[in-house]
Order: sequence, then structure tokens, then C-alpha cells
Amino acid sequence: MTPQEAAAASGWRAHLVRQLIHAVIWGGFCALSIWLFTASAGLFSGLVVIAVVLSAGLWMSSEATRALVLRRGWLALSPLALAWRLILVVAALAAAIQALIHLVLATGLALGWLRMPVQGAGYGPGAIAVYWFNTAVMLLLWTAVWAGQAAQRQSRRDSMGRLQAEAERRRLELDLLRARLNPHFVFNALNNVRALINEDPARARELVTRLSNTLRHALQHSQRERVTLAEEWAVMQDYLAVEAVHFEQRLQVDAGLDPALAGFELPPMFLQLLVENAIKHGIARTPGGGLLQVAARRGEAGGLHLTVENPGHLKQVDEVVSEPSPTGGVGLAWLRTRIAGLGPAARFRLWSPQPGRVRAELALPA
Repeated sequence: MTPQEAAAASGWRAHLVRQLIHAVIWGGFCALSIWLFTASAGLFSGLVVIAVVLSAGLWMSSEATRALVLRRGWLALSPLALAWRLILVVAALAAAIQALIHLVLATGLALGWLRMPVQGAGYGPGAIAVYWFNTAVMLLLWTAVWAGQAAQRQSRRDSMGRLQAEAERRRLELDLLRARLNPHFVFNALNNVRALINEDPARARELVTRLSNTLRHALQHSQRERVTLAEEWAVMQDYLAVEAVHFEQRLQVDAGLDPALAGFELPPMFLQLLVENAIKHGIARTPGGGLLQVAARRGEAGGLHLTVENPGHLKQVDEVVSEPSPTGGVGLAWLRTRIAGLGPAARFRLWSPQPGRVRAELALPA
């Protein structure tokens, strides 16, 4: 059985169980109503019809209310917003049920098919209000019980979804940490240090410091929710300094930061990831390397606009990767997850402004 067939079978079983419960509840209500009518006024066909039509109307109305709530997504609303919508629906359906009862009863009495304890249907304004109120109370009780249970189930599903999203985020962070502690990156850096120890000791010491800063940031990034752009920029410079020794003339950097943006706060590693991605998929894969451009400027409504451009090629000319995608590396997958939690104003675009160049643009709200 395919997953779709299993889901369909499960849906039918749930529907059958729900209808059996309805049959027991409203069938019992019908039997109780007939017994009360008979005990108080005797057995009359009109009273039996009232009990049957009322119970059937409540059954159909409860199903209609459930379908309306689920189709409109009202369970996601606040309790107050959900309550007044349900009250309006219940009031309208109770009026419809009483109108149906009046129509059936009046027609049956006019044709002589039904008998009542008193002459006529007894539908004065006061009686109509009482009948409508009793019907509304019954339907409202059922709706309150169902909505309460459905809201609890929805809350549990939302909680599970949040936990799964958080678990996925943690998994991506661990994968990202493993990727950043890539042995090849560390070994290359250590080999470069070894080569520089005799050739240029001062530069070797600086490289060790830069490498230490880079690894320290990789280990500590998950302990903070926000860092300043100045901090992120300093980490990027440490990383580029390490890679510059490895790539030598193949890596040319043009980086510009607006000093007014130094205090702008953003999630850690956002800029670092874009630069690492540019090195790994652009500079390293391009014969002769090329120019890496990094710019931070003021974005819309006081936000931040980061741009990282490098030589390289994309499989697609314009790839909006802020949407979920089954493809992409660990870094971009983690970036997608974090951007999704920052609201619609946070956007990431990876595109090709000209043949042989790739540009990553990240917009963050203020």
C-alpha cells in the first residue's frame, strides 16, 4: 500500500468512526426527546417528527461546522476570534434547523399526515425564540467540545512541528560545524604554517592567530543568537587571511564595509557562510582564481544588504534559495532554515549578474 493509499484508508476509518459517534449521540438525543415528549403529552406523530428532524439537523449542522472550521483554518485563530465565529455559525444553523422543522411540521399538519397534542404547530414568536435557543445550546455544546479537542490536537501538532524544526536546525548546525572543521582546511592551514615558520616567522605567527580565531568562532557560534556585523566582519577577515596563504595570487579580495553598519546585529555566520561558499564553489573551482567582492550597505527600511560576488557558474541563472529545496550544501540549507525564521523581509538570492560571475545577496530587516 502506497503512503497516499494508507493516508486515504486512515481518513476513511476516521470518518467512519466519527459518523458512528454522531449516530450514537444524536440517535440517543432523538430517543430521549421522543420519550420526554411521550411522557409529557403522549405519543403524537408531530412530536416524533420534531425529534427526528431536530436530531438529524443537529447531526448535519455539527458536520457542517466542523468542515467550515477546518477549511477556513479557524483553529489557528485566537480563542476569542474562534469563539465569536463559532457563536455566529451556531446561531445561523440553529435558525435553519428550526425553519426546517417548522416547514416539515406545517406541511404535515396541512396535509393531515401529522397530529399534535394541540391544534396547530404552536409556533408563536415566544415559542420560536425558545425552540431556537434550545437548539443553539445543544449545537453550541457539541461545537465547544469538538473545538476544544481539535484545538488541543492542533496545538500538539504545532508543538511537534516546532520541535522537529528545532531538531532539524540543530542537526544542520552540527553538520555545519563538522564542515567548518573540515580536516582539509585545517591540514592546509597547518601545512602553510609549517612552510612559513622558517620562511617568514612573523607571518606564520599571524596565520596561527587567524586560524585560532576562525576555529574558535566555529566552535562558539551556536552559543549566541546575534552578533554585530563588525564581529562577523572580523571573523571573515581572519578566514580570508588563512585562505589567502593557501590560494596566494589566485585569491583577490575587494571588501567594503559601511562603518555606520558596524553595530548592526545579525545571526552569527551569515556573512561567513557566504564567503566560505564563494571560496569553495567559486575561487577554488576556477582556474587562476579571481576576484572576491564583499560589500555591506544599508538596505531597505534601515536593514542590511550583504553582497558577495565571485567567479563561477550556477546550474540555474537565478536561484532563490530562501525557499525550501532538497538540493544545496549544508551551509545554504542552514542559511535557508535561519532565514525562514526571520520573516518575509529576510531574503536570499543567488544569481549570475554576468557570465562567469556569481552573486549572493542577503537582505536582513532592521
